[in-house]
Amino acid sequence: MRTYDLTPLLRSTVGFDRFNRIFESANRLNDNTPAYPPYDIERTGDNGYRITMAVAGFSESELSVTQNQNSLVIKGATDDKTKDATYLHRGIARRAFERNFELADYVNVTGARIENGLLHVDLARELPEEAKPRTIKIASGEAGRVLEGKAAA
Repeated sequence: MRTYDLTPLLRSTVGFDRFNRIFESANRLNDNTPAYPPYDIERTGDNGYRITMAVAGFSESELSVTQNQNSLVIKGATDDKTKDATYLHRGIARRAFERNFELADYVNVTGARIENGLLHVDLARELPEEAKPRTIKIASGEAGRVLEGKAAA
């Protein structure tokens, strides 16, 4: 297994500790990660995303979508009412699952719906006013000195 040294990247950055943790957790993943249920991640606009997950056979009450800070967890728990059924072939997988997604800062779930056996989870990046770019006025000459003098007093 390869290890990557991110020190050169992080030398000129501030506040990207989470970025380093994401890479470390990606390195810990191996090929044994479950492929069930299959999902797509698509970009729906400049600040919009959608996770679409195949959940055939699950009802709304058997699924849960939870966001906790920068983590999104989608769980499916089967309420197997067909224990008495005798199957000749069972090809529809209805086993319990849990999928975790790391979300970027300011990305929030805006809605979730089931349609034709697919769970759609809509996400949007919503920057707060203080995180949006702003122009800083540059003072020169005496105004700059007075400002520095007031701060020191």
